[in-house]
Amino acid sequence: MIPLFASLTWVEPDGSLTNLQADSINSDDQTLWRIRLRDGWAFHNGEPVTAKSFVDAWNYVAYGPNAFENSGELSNIVGYDLNSATDKPATKEMSGLKVVDNLTFTVQLKSADSQFPSQLSQMQTGFYPMPESAYSDMQKYADEPIGNGPYQMAAPTKPGKEYTIKRYEAYKGPKGKADTITFRPYTDNATAYTDVLAGQADIANIAPAKFGAAKNDFGNRVWANDAPSIDYLGFPLWDPRYADKRVRQAISMSIDRAAVNKAIFGGLYDPATAFTPPAEAGTPEGLLNDEVKFDPTEAKKLLAEAGGFNGTITFVYPGGYNVDDLYKAYANQVRQNLGVEAVAKPTTGWSDFYSAVEGKTVAGPHFGTWGALYSSQQNTLRQLFTKAGTGNVYTGYYTNPAVDSALAAAEQASTESQVNAAYKQAQEVLKADLPVVPTFFSKYVYVTSPKITKMTASLGVPILAQLSVSK
Repeated sequence: MIPLFASLTWVEPDGSLTNLQADSINSDDQTLWRIRLRDGWAFHNGEPVTAKSFVDAWNYVAYGPNAFENSGELSNIVGYDLNSATDKPATKEMSGLKVVDNLTFTVQLKSADSQFPSQLSQMQTGFYPMPESAYSDMQKYADEPIGNGPYQMAAPTKPGKEYTIKRYEAYKGPKGKADTITFRPYTDNATAYTDVLAGQADIANIAPAKFGAAKNDFGNRVWANDAPSIDYLGFPLWDPRYADKRVRQAISMSIDRAAVNKAIFGGLYDPATAFTPPAEAGTPEGLLNDEVKFDPTEAKKLLAEAGGFNGTITFVYPGGYNVDDLYKAYANQVRQNLGVEAVAKPTTGWSDFYSAVEGKTVAGPHFGTWGALYSSQQNTLRQLFTKAGTGNVYTGYYTNPAVDSALAAAEQASTESQVNAAYKQAQEVLKADLPVVPTFFSKYVYVTSPKITKMTASLGVPILAQLSVSK
């Protein structure tokens, strides 16, 4: 739905953050933010986009009984406690939102957050505005969304059905290049791949299982875009066999990432050298060296210094997620290069995998991945390595007050250099502790028909309004 809406801020293809619907976003203390909108912008039905358009929409999304899945994006706004699905909240409005005038509103946060403007970018859909007409019939609005972006719906649709959007000629931002764009849902990614190959579709996202074939089938029409996503191995840190950092590092150094990349990812991924991906601003380049380099001799030495390993190293991953070959490759690498028996074991599905990790019954190193919705290290570091993070369960419930302190310093900082320095400090602590082993910086990989002559991407996702299409 991104082409239908203009977010307050926008992440450019080079990773820089610019204002889009917003004219300015300012704060003196990183807690109270003043947002001024561009004048003259309108929704597709002609309604003007005003400060009230944003405030009303954010309150509606945050109100618990409305059950919006993305409401958590608003959780740091004062008054978010109205988000309760079990009890009827006493109010439907967050006290932290105030309309100042037709084009200006303020946002009071619960805690300082220098990264708030980044959160207002295109992938954080909880921060989109809605027109007044939406609230009278929300089901109709779901079938035919009315946005403020470069494209509008050509006709109503239903979930799971093909739909077409057309260029909104009155849009005040960068114009869409294509007259229309049609979205076709697929239940099978392989069918989408075949349709693009046959020229029956123009672009499709593909899974790693198709990476190798895609290079042969599509040649230079395979697009591997840097994504705000990282793959890693998590560990049961409560298990004494994995409690010593040297054991975790030995496992890491016994894995030949270059060989795995070639065999599993068709050489399209990049071995990870930090705890956040390069698509997140300020990620320190080459932070990890010995921790991730392939060195079987040093790996065996580290394991011996840690007292060896008793038993079998069992790599655990969720069954049905097409990562069987990857985790079998990890097990084979460890068995051959570390000299320890290792196996790969799938669970019956995601629910069983989560239960094992959450309940501290997971048998060994396990599947880990994290994708952010905005271009700040904040999302990855907070979600994986702090107690309140939704991904903390996958990092062995790792916490360290030094990480918490560095993240807080980043969020209170007033300059980009201060922010990056604080995040680097957090990553240095993680490097010293090595609670997880980063494996690869993920890519979002697409294949296209010959009609697509150029692709620009933001946060790894093609900017559909800017695709260059031959006639």
